[in-house]
Amino acid sequence: MTAEPTDRELEAFLDETLPAEDSARLERLLRDDPALRARLTAVLERRDLGGHSLGAVWQQHRVSCADRATLGAYVLGVLDDDARRGLELHLQVVGCRYCQANLDDMRLRRQEPAAAADGRRRKFFESSVGRLRKD
Repeated sequence: MTAEPTDRELEAFLDETLPAEDSARLERLLRDDPALRARLTAVLERRDLGGHSLGAVWQQHRVSCADRATLGAYVLGVLDDDARRGLELHLQVVGCRYCQANLDDMRLRRQEPAAAADGRRRKFFESSVGRLRKD
């Protein structure tokens, strides 16, 4: 990232496509620089007004991102070769941090002891008791 972030870098920050180190640096700059925050707001407003190119829509709505079922099949090693290669391209070349975070979460959950998973499920259930309709 440049010393003074460009509008393109600010857009990448908004889209979460900026490398993690650059995003962290930009977050620190934004905390201390009202002018930079104003620029980020202007970039966001400008993009929201007219950023309807195919690329913008594709990126903002994460069209190429995998769903959790596909990521789960990848973690289990049962994804077919074409789908696996496509997902790896998305993760490694595109560098989608959103999908990588989901994948990391799934791998972590897979390593979690059964008792911890059962406890988490119980908490979810207990938090919804009385909120479900009886038909």
